[in-house]
This record gives sequence, structure tokens and C-alpha cells, in this order.
Amino acid sequence: MSADSLIRSSAVDAVARGRRRRANRRRTIVVVLLALIAAAFAVSLVVGRTVYPLDQVLAVVLGQDVPGASFTVGRLRLPRATLAIVAGAAFGMSGAAFQTMLRNPLASPDIIGITWGSGAAASFAIVTLGLGGASVSTIAVVAGLAVALVIYLLSRTGGLVGLRLVLIGIGVAAMLRAATLYVLSKAPQWEEQEAMRWLAGSLNGASWSSAAPAILALVVLGPLLLVLARDLDVLRLGDDTASGLGVRVERTRLLVLVVAVGLLAFATAATGPIAFVAFLAGPIAARMVGTDRPLIVPAALIGALLVVVADFVGQYLLGTRFPVGVVTGVLGAPYLLFLIIRSNRSGGSL
Repeated sequence: MSADSLIRSSAVDAVARGRRRRANRRRTIVVVLLALIAAAFAVSLVVGRTVYPLDQVLAVVLGQDVPGASFTVGRLRLPRATLAIVAGAAFGMSGAAFQTMLRNPLASPDIIGITWGSGAAASFAIVTLGLGGASVSTIAVVAGLAVALVIYLLSRTGGLVGLRLVLIGIGVAAMLRAATLYVLSKAPQWEEQEAMRWLAGSLNGASWSSAAPAILALVVLGPLLLVLARDLDVLRLGDDTASGLGVRVERTRLLVLVVAVGLLAFATAATGPIAFVAFLAGPIAARMVGTDRPLIVPAALIGALLVVVADFVGQYLLGTRFPVGVVTGVLGAPYLLFLIIRSNRSGGSL
């Protein structure tokens, strides 16, 4: 074998070893995240104002009747913890999809106004129309999709550009926030409190009926986003390169937009706009597993872990009870400031 052949063979082996090492690291991190989610889920079922033994909690989860625990765990804690994981996963997947598609960490649905579209519509439905439950959820989902479509159409002139979409989205978010505040200013006290609780991002009052649409959306739309993840990842290379590699760029973007916003809207309809989960999950996933493969699954797991842990912290560890959105907002705001400062120092490049 010639020297050139040996060099090429060594290079190929080195690349293969690097890929195997990264794949093994990714699998290990995914397993660890799953274990942490399971542990946080178990703690959220066991611990509260009343602490139940793990065997009683397991019996309730398996459908057995346990006096006291059946109501507290089965009717209150179990749907709440389940919705936390489902909503967190949906937010994480949606945020990672937007950030990857637009190659910009600021291109998160809660930064560019999509969640504010759902929030403004839900506030209007609660305060002005006097609606509740499934009706509010339906209006929030439709409004989220409509706002996403408007932002997409406004930003695609001359080709979709991530920074332009972010700026247009921030402007739309400001308008929707102003509209929401105006609606709340006209609301009776009780309806204003209900709308504010929803806008803060809260799992209070979670039930199986409120969680069911979000669970169904994750089961149906989650796999669709995973199918699109390969083409989505190629979009990071740029439109021309992606098109040259056989990706139908506009079709892929539109499909990703519809699926990701659907996930986000159903989760938002169930919990309200939990701040910064969609924004944080993707960058955290990228730092943990790298960016050589799609981030949808790691971002979903990190989003789920963030929400279930933040909800537990907000309920029991801060002296008074805070909605989960307040806790995630405290975590996410410093990271947003860090990104803006880094952008200024690098001349506008994020």
C-alpha cells in the first residue's frame, strides 16, 4: 500500500472514530437527560405539602385506589407533571426548529412574537368574549398560526433572511403586547386575573382535559418534525447549498413553520406562553451535544426538564408560589442579554 493510501486510510479512520465518539456522547447525554426527567417527574409526584411514599404514588399511577393519594397525586400532581413535560418538549422542539431553520439563536417563537399572537387572542377570548377551556385553546392555536404566517410573508421578500424575520417578529410582538395590555385594561377584575395567570405561563389548574390537546399535538406533530429534521439541518448550510443537495428549500421551510408553530400553539394554549423555554432549549442542546446532527430530540428533552424543574422550584423552593413562567423568565432573561451584548461586540453577528 502506498504512502498516500495509508494517509487517506488514516484520515478516514480518524473521521470515523470522531463520528463514533460524538454519536456515543450524544446517546449518553440523551440517556442522562431521560433519567433526569424521570427523576424530576417522580419527585414532582412524591413531594408537595403532603409527601407520599413512592409505593403509593406508583400504585396511583398504575390505576389503583389509594385514599388521599388518589386525589392529590392522580387528579392534581400527575396531570400537572405530565403537562409540564409535554409542553416543555413541544416548546423545545419548536424553538430548536426555528433557530436551526433561520440560523439565528434569537429566532425563537417567544422572541419573534408567535407566542404573543396566541396570548393576545386568548386574552381577547377570555376578557371580551367570556370564553374558557377548549374555546380559548382553539382561538390561541389559530392565532399563533396566523401570526406566524404574517411574519413569514412579511420577511420573505427577496428570500427569507433570519435577521429580518427576527426584527419583524420583535415589532409584531410589541404590537401584540400593546393590544394585550389594552384588552386587560378594560377587563373586570376576575377576568383580568384569569388572563394574567394564563399570560404568565402557569400549570395551575392543569387537568387531563386541558393536557389532552397538547399531548395529541406532540404525538402527531413531533414525529413529523423529526422526519423534517434532516432537511432542516441542511438548511443551516445556506439556501444555495441546501438546494444543491436536493432540499426543496421553500417547501421545507413552510412545512417546518406549520409543524413547529402547531406544536408551540397547542402547548401555549394549554399552559400559556412559558417564557424562554423555546429560546433556551436549542442553545443548551447545541452546547451539550454539538451541532453536527439535528437538535430536535435533545432540545425536546432539555425543554421538558426545564419546565418540570422550574415548576417544582416555583411551587416549593422560593418561599411563595410562582407560576412556572416567572421562574423560566428569570433563567432566560440573562441569556438574552448575553446574546445581545455578544452581538454588539461582534459587530452584529450572533
